[in-house]
Amino acid sequence: MTFVAELEPVAVWQHFDTILTIPRASKDEGRMRAHVLAVAVRHGLSHEVDASGNVVVRKPASPGCDTAAVTILQSHLDMVQEKNADVAFDFATDAIVPEMAGEYLTASGTTLGSDNGIGVATMLALMGDTGFDHGPLELLFTIDEETGLTGAAQLDAGLLRGRQLINLDSEEDGIVYVGCAGGGDTQLTVPLGTEPAAGVPLVVALTGLKGGHSGCDIHLQRGNAIQLLGRALLTSIPTTRFRLASFAGGSAHNAIPREAFATVVVAAEDRDALVSAIGQEGAVIRTEYGSADPGMEFGVDAATSPETVWDQPTTERVLRLVNALPHGVGAMSYDIPDLVETSVNLATVVEDEGALRVGLSSRSSIDSALDAMRQRVRAIGLLAGADVEEDAAYPGWKPDLESRLLEVVKAVHRRELGSEPEVKAIHAGLECGILGKKVPGIDMISFGPQIEFPHSPDERVHIASVARFYTLVAATLKELT
Repeated sequence: MTFVAELEPVAVWQHFDTILTIPRASKDEGRMRAHVLAVAVRHGLSHEVDASGNVVVRKPASPGCDTAAVTILQSHLDMVQEKNADVAFDFATDAIVPEMAGEYLTASGTTLGSDNGIGVATMLALMGDTGFDHGPLELLFTIDEETGLTGAAQLDAGLLRGRQLINLDSEEDGIVYVGCAGGGDTQLTVPLGTEPAAGVPLVVALTGLKGGHSGCDIHLQRGNAIQLLGRALLTSIPTTRFRLASFAGGSAHNAIPREAFATVVVAAEDRDALVSAIGQEGAVIRTEYGSADPGMEFGVDAATSPETVWDQPTTERVLRLVNALPHGVGAMSYDIPDLVETSVNLATVVEDEGALRVGLSSRSSIDSALDAMRQRVRAIGLLAGADVEEDAAYPGWKPDLESRLLEVVKAVHRRELGSEPEVKAIHAGLECGILGKKVPGIDMISFGPQIEFPHSPDERVHIASVARFYTLVAATLKELT
């Protein structure tokens, strides 16, 4: 136990304190699933696990509330695992180290996992909470949300009896979400031509960017480390002779890249010119981004000499590709003020088996706009001589402003929290889009506590908002009886 277990509401924070000790990478949620099942058994609740590893725990209605409709509550078990480069931490074995930061809870150099750990902790707390009346509950814990919502996509919908669902994976206090973007990932594979290395080896690094969630934070116009490092190197090509030996950056399809690294080999007589060119372009870039990314740092250091480098055509092709690919907001919504309609995240670059793999994640609340953005990415990739692979797109969630569930939540919010909630759609891929396809006609809403900078080591959750969140969940379930 840490100090987290003493926060209010204790029932939620004690569970979250335990969650901090359980490794739960996407596609490796077995230990987290086992913990959920153990809590269900401890409270004598029935449960089922489908073939993909999603869990449904059933809690009977309170006495006298048996005729109420079944309500589904839903969260996902996995988390994004990001850490700062200078932090020694193994997500497969180490417990996340929580820290207080004023009114917020954060972690020491890593993601906190409040996305969606607070939702999971809330549902675990509900298993044992007898302090309010409620109808029959189905607590749905999905897997692998963060790497493509595959748990929801593979869910056995026959496990669900309810036809009203509260998703607990939103991240803004006082806001109820009624719609979300759809999306899809693209991978470009660039073959690498090589030649013997000759010259001075250097590591060029871009670090210190804020990063963030590629849906929720894309409108903040933060720097993309992959693209900006590529820009600094491409700018240096006309005046220096160098070859790339490696290029890597980013860690997850739904996280804006915070760091990128390149190993270059430069002609000895051009070494100082390359360092100067990168420094000059780096200064220009830092000025452009200003307060959006004040921690941005370009660095050039000596490196171990590689045996081979990429030849000149490959070096130029890769740098032109990462500069040409789109990143950021593509279009804003014409119908909903301040809503990003379409975007793309240039997410990852990694060398693998003699090829460079470039990953991008596109989003849109309009299917045709999503198709158009992915077509643009495909076209640029093909022009660069890359092989293009696209996964199946996942659907968005169309807002229903006439939802009965929405009206109930708004009324409860006014009564219990003393304010009118905002009603919005979100530019992120909530599982509601997929679940709505799985269970046609299901009534859905989504809300959560205040979670800021998810998917980055700056992730933090506003502590007092968790109490408001739990109050809203419990009071809504009571009202639905």
